[in-house]
Amino acid sequence: MEQITSLKNSRIVTWKSLKDRKGRRETGLFLVEGRKMVEEALASHFPVSAILVDQDRVSEWSLPSDIPAYSMPAHVLGAVCDTKTPQGIAAVVGMTEMRQPGHRLVVMDGVQDPGNVGTILRTADAAGFDGVLLSRQCADVFSPKVLRATMGSIFRMGVQVCDDLPHTLTCLKEQGFSVISSQLDGDPFYERAPVGEKFCLVIGSEGNGVSPQVQAVATHRVKLPMRGGAESLNAAVAAGIMMYELMR
Repeated sequence: MEQITSLKNSRIVTWKSLKDRKGRRETGLFLVEGRKMVEEALASHFPVSAILVDQDRVSEWSLPSDIPAYSMPAHVLGAVCDTKTPQGIAAVVGMTEMRQPGHRLVVMDGVQDPGNVGTILRTADAAGFDGVLLSRQCADVFSPKVLRATMGSIFRMGVQVCDDLPHTLTCLKEQGFSVISSQLDGDPFYERAPVGEKFCLVIGSEGNGVSPQVQAVATHRVKLPMRGGAESLNAAVAAGIMMYELMR
């Protein structure tokens, strides 16, 4: 295990840059923190390029022999990590996108809150969806806040960021997918027409909802009933209700 002690070390500089979207895009890497997330990364098909550990806690971890590991003082590891109180271990992971879309996809169209993006991804994993599509306008799925909200589901779900979401959905529709747009002026969700075995559930941005370009592609436009006084639901809550009902 190699030891690093300086904040000016070139590896430390690179790993620190992974806190920012620009650094992640330039390197194709992201950082996960804590025992659970590191274990999830190691068990996944994502490539792990390095494991970072607090030099005073090395004995706590059973590390794989085929992945480079680096020990460092707590203050150096803290500079790399995003959390205020690092758990003593982190991993540098290569970005990997969905290889082959499944038949049940959740789509995020401009969802900008990192907590919502991570929670929707985690709920999709729990409900049994096959993959997640995101527009470029969404919060970065590999950001620290999104990753923490996924609770490891990022490593079990196929994820694809789309440069042209309407085009991607049009292609899926041509392959027999139903495209379900959740919008406040839609038809009642529980009275929806059949969606078939292949479908995409689209969740729009917190402020503006599903974009007009995506609405134009939709085969179904639906809304959840609002029997109380609230005008709308949190994006992640609405997504969770609809995902479980569609899988029922």
